Amino acid sequence: MRWTKFIHLTDTHLVPPGQLLYGSDPLLRVLAAVRSIAAEHGDAQFCLVTGDLAHLGEPAAYRALQDALSALAMPVHLLIGNHDDRTAFRERFALTPVDPMGFVQQALPFEHGQMLMLDTNEPGVSFGVYCQRRLDWLQARLEQSGEAPLWIAMHHPPFDVGLPSMDAIGLRDAEAFARVLEPHRRRVRHLFFGHVHRPISGSWHGIPFSTLRATNHQVALDLRRADAIPGSFEPPAYAVVLIDPWQTLVHTHDFLDDSQRFDL
Repeated sequence: MRWTKFIHLTDTHLVPPGQLLYGSDPLLRVLAAVRSIAAEHGDAQFCLVTGDLAHLGEPAAYRALQDALSALAMPVHLLIGNHDDRTAFRERFALTPVDPMGFVQQALPFEHGQMLMLDTNEPGVSFGVYCQRRLDWLQARLEQSGEAPLWIAMHHPPFDVGLPSMDAIGLRDAEAFARVLEPHRRRVRHLFFGHVHRPISGSWHGIPFSTLRATNHQVALDLRRADAIPGSFEPPAYAVVLIDPWQTLVHTHDFLDDSQRFDL
């Protein structure tokens, strides 16, 4: 087969079973996504989840997430976001690789290169941090990767996305992050992130990027408001990513869409 296929899922925001979040049950949304992935894309090589797995980092929420994701036959690779608790996450997902400092990040090899999965969580704050220790780890992985093509996954975007309420809690020290990437920028094929709960794509320093809507609730499209984060219940989604040596394609799938289908 020409393509390497994987699934990008983000911002599941699980709470303990039986609880609601903004009037919706996040677990039911995740279970629906899992059913859709298993039925329609069971041939994917893996599922990538880019953080905010739990809304408040409760152990019961991580247990529910583990149970839900166990229905997928493919490997599931997890990152954490600002809503997550690193300690509680690692207790439940003990097999998830971490770096020597305990950050939830890894260099994941696959058929066409490497996926660098980065940890931007900083306890007690909503914005992202990629400190010098993490930068040193990233620089070493970049240097060790030779000439291999690279894909990057992280929770916080390392740039503003035009939503003032979300840009206020983006990644701090993004310039230092960009400087570490710069010598290897031509090898970075795509950047995947979460955090903003919106379908956004573009390029940054020449690197293509994409993100998508979350599974429970979304951030409404408001390019002016900065006093609070405007929410909505736009349709949840996951992305189906197709990679070959020449291109990276990202299809967004509104998995709860039940509109009529017909031949054109």
